[in-house]
Amino acid sequence: MGHKLKNTLNYKKINDCHQSSNIQKEFKLQQFFIIMAELRRVLRLFDVTLAGIGLILGAGIYTLIGIAASSSGNATWLSFLISAIIVIFTGLSYAELSSIFKGNAGEYNYLSIAFNRKFALLTSLSIIFAGFTSASAVALGFAFYLSSLIKIPIIVGAVLLILLMTFINFKGIKESNRFNKFSTMVEFAGLIIIILLGITKFGSVNYLEMPNGFSGVFSSAALIFFAYLGFEGIIKLSDETKNPQKIIPKALIYSILITAVVYILVAISAVSVIGWEELANSKAPLATVASAVFGPWAFFLLGIIALFSTSNTVLIILVTTSRMIYGMAKTKSLPFVFSKVHEKTRTPYIAILSLMAASILFVLIGNLKFIANLTNLFLFFTFASVNLGLIVLRYKCRYKKRGFVCPGNIGKFSVIALFGFLSSLFMFVYVIFNLITI
Repeated sequence: MGHKLKNTLNYKKINDCHQSSNIQKEFKLQQFFIIMAELRRVLRLFDVTLAGIGLILGAGIYTLIGIAASSSGNATWLSFLISAIIVIFTGLSYAELSSIFKGNAGEYNYLSIAFNRKFALLTSLSIIFAGFTSASAVALGFAFYLSSLIKIPIIVGAVLLILLMTFINFKGIKESNRFNKFSTMVEFAGLIIIILLGITKFGSVNYLEMPNGFSGVFSSAALIFFAYLGFEGIIKLSDETKNPQKIIPKALIYSILITAVVYILVAISAVSVIGWEELANSKAPLATVASAVFGPWAFFLLGIIALFSTSNTVLIILVTTSRMIYGMAKTKSLPFVFSKVHEKTRTPYIAILSLMAASILFVLIGNLKFIANLTNLFLFFTFASVNLGLIVLRYKCRYKKRGFVCPGNIGKFSVIALFGFLSSLFMFVYVIFNLITI
């Protein structure tokens, strides 16, 4: 049985791209990522799109909109739009790649075939770094909202959240999933409330008021990209999706578009209600928007919603990143000790505890803007690599059947992937500028 399975895997890998023996060797690496037991394919387009929205919507909008407003003013909505366009470019590249390669190995799979295993490993490590830095940034955002409701030091609140979410992560995926479902509904409701509060005041301010010009808008866009974190995780649902080569790409694009519309409307509503100056000076920006209309009780309500949103995002990051560390350890890309699984909870406890320690370490920096920008630095490197990977794979795997083809092509060359690569590179430079000027 083992020999038959091995021969089947090798046959599929060799025929995937009709390329050189070097490419065939890279395909052999992918056997570590193939799920040997068949998962039930039950997810339809609506299910995957909804899951995608849940992955994207989160703490970024609750924690960073105030900081973004300090640079982009009333034009904060434009920063969200610019980030969304960059996300769509990269999302289209992910959509085509997910339709070419089966399974849920993701970036490592794509880049090891496009380039080599070392570069794929470097990108995977970049994603892991983005994982614990983003958990730290969101934990600080949680602490800002918590400190506005009760008197507690920011660092203490952030560390307590990471400890609590680590405990839930350690307990098991069922507990994590329950908390995630409830929190997603709560955080989405909070954003809808903000949009409804601002509808009657749409048009009350100049939405192109930019205190720092377009430079400030792009600076905010580089920061706000953090709010779209998670869209790339949709490809991980392919093994449980019906006809994934068609549904995954569509769901990915739909979820990005829907989320972008929600974010832009929230940004417009926020500056319409209180203006960018007050928004920028608030440690609990969306709660401040609500209280401006309904008073202190609304501040408390939105504060509670923000706490659910931020804690849920931290949990999702800790779960997905710890599983990635575990998976890489199983392939010996990371020390094997990270692949150890606890006997009772059946969770990768070494990976979980290590991730907790790294997240707490960055929390101690205490600067939300710095840590969020650092996260984006890793993300833009990853997305630039993925876009470049698609360009290369168009030629290396030119005979491979595609369920989705990224639009905007000149022959086999993907113009969209080129835009995604260049825009990610451009924003990478802007993030460095942000980090230098903090």
